[in-house]
Amino acid sequence: MDSAPHDSTPAAVRLRCAQAAQGGRPVLRGIDLTVAPGEVVALLGANGSGKSTTIKTVIGSVPLTGGERELFGVPGQRFRDWHRIGYVPQRTTAAGGVPATVREVVATGRLAQHRLLPFRRKDRVAVDAALAAVGMLERAGDGVADLSGGQQQRVLIARALVGAPELLIMDEPMAGVDLASQQVLADTLREQVERGAAVLLVLHELGPLAPLIDRAVLLRDGLVVQDGPPAGSGHEHGHDGDHHQDHHHTEIRQGLLT
Repeated sequence: MDSAPHDSTPAAVRLRCAQAAQGGRPVLRGIDLTVAPGEVVALLGANGSGKSTTIKTVIGSVPLTGGERELFGVPGQRFRDWHRIGYVPQRTTAAGGVPATVREVVATGRLAQHRLLPFRRKDRVAVDAALAAVGMLERAGDGVADLSGGQQQRVLIARALVGAPELLIMDEPMAGVDLASQQVLADTLREQVERGAAVLLVLHELGPLAPLIDRAVLLRDGLVVQDGPPAGSGHEHGHDGDHHQDHHHTEIRQGLLT
């Protein structure tokens, strides 16, 4: 169910028959997944279906045991331009137990562009812009440990955005987040898509992000079982095979409810 990019530009993400294991147990059993530049793709499915493992294979934190991975047309093992990717892990404390201010946490998102170079004025401007985008600029000097869960999630998103990534990957960014923060996330993602970024999300439900989703990919037992526009998105009309489409959207809706 691999969908090709819309033009000759290399896909931001391409997995071909990707297989992976964790703790010696097979988790992915042959995933095909493509995310084109400017495309928003949501990974859906029940707990244990392989959603988080899929994105961990994309960023290389879980190695493939079979299949292929490409980032921006470069084989995964040769990819080095990590500043092109912003990653928001599953919700944790943004400070990781280390005393840090909001600004300090977000500034670490610029490190991939520096190696050993000192921060410059444009880095400080980028940090302020990322904080403003998620509504946290006024809390820049506060300790991250003093923030609510939703505010900490905004900080992690700002850290991912600060390098103006071409690919934004988020693992359950809506989990346990208040409605106000969910709407901030939706508005922020809309701005990223408008500038041409690709987005890959793990979600349990689309919620306020529904209008932004181009494709919903439903996983089950480490395999892709459906891949297409989410039901009611307006993208699904004009295709042949109405019965298949109805079955497809039923599957996607079931994926959102698990």
